Amino acid sequence: MPSTPQRKDHLDALAMTLLVVCCAVWGLQQILIKITVAEVPPLWQASLRVWGAATLLWLWCRARGVPLFSRDGTLAGGLIAGLLFAGEFAFIYLGLQHTSASRLTVFLYTSPFVVALLLPRVVPGERLRPVQWLGLWIAFLAVAVAFSESFRGNTELPRQWLGDAMALAAGALWGLTTLAIRATRLTSASAEKTLLYQLGVTAVVAPLISLALGETWSLSYSTQAWASIGVQTIIGAFASYLTWMWLLRHYPATQMSTFTFLTPLFALVLGVALLGEPLTWRLVVALLGVAAGIVLVSRKT
Repeated sequence: MPSTPQRKDHLDALAMTLLVVCCAVWGLQQILIKITVAEVPPLWQASLRVWGAATLLWLWCRARGVPLFSRDGTLAGGLIAGLLFAGEFAFIYLGLQHTSASRLTVFLYTSPFVVALLLPRVVPGERLRPVQWLGLWIAFLAVAVAFSESFRGNTELPRQWLGDAMALAAGALWGLTTLAIRATRLTSASAEKTLLYQLGVTAVVAPLISLALGETWSLSYSTQAWASIGVQTIIGAFASYLTWMWLLRHYPATQMSTFTFLTPLFALVLGVALLGEPLTWRLVVALLGVAAGIVLVSRKT
């Protein structure tokens, strides 16, 4: 069985740099999905992405000699994490049928609160101090400010409450995935094996949901669509997720979760830069708020 990695009790410069890069990549991925969804249905797009990422991960492990199928007691935790990971994406895509993307984003990013509330119950060293809780709330409220303009009832979406509930469920599942990784035998597994569990289960679940939603499957897409899927696969679902799993093995998950508030803001910033969307005062305030929250959560003392 692999040895438990040496863990740090705070985020250092390496961790913070990698987290910012990951969030930027995930923000870009949101833009790419938005651009590509008109041509490639969302769950089919997700299926192609995870199949490709799982293949790349297997090749990576073969090249580096990383064992993936040894009996190390991680199967139960891995399947739980995989099902939670797949369930999160299912609720996100199903929720978008009933609520707006802006509302879903705000509810989804309740996830760090799930981590902060539950993880210390099984890993006491993950407990946040009062000033860190303050930072967490500041970062969350900053995201709410960024999306506040469209955060209102929509008469064209009569079942908006259902979409909001699904977004909350997705956020909870995201947090519970982190809990499963840190509170089970997965905490001693390699980052590659931890990721493989999640990609493998999602590779089975996502196509089934796609079929249930009646999405049309095809491989005949434009060069732009395949380029988007390629970036989502190689940089998003493979490289950035593998980096996140490695970080979870070495750094406090409660502090890491706060950085995820950067993801929707990066998506907005990239929307301004790449899609010509307007730069609003709400986005500027939100960026400053999330930055302040991250500083408070990441303080050593």
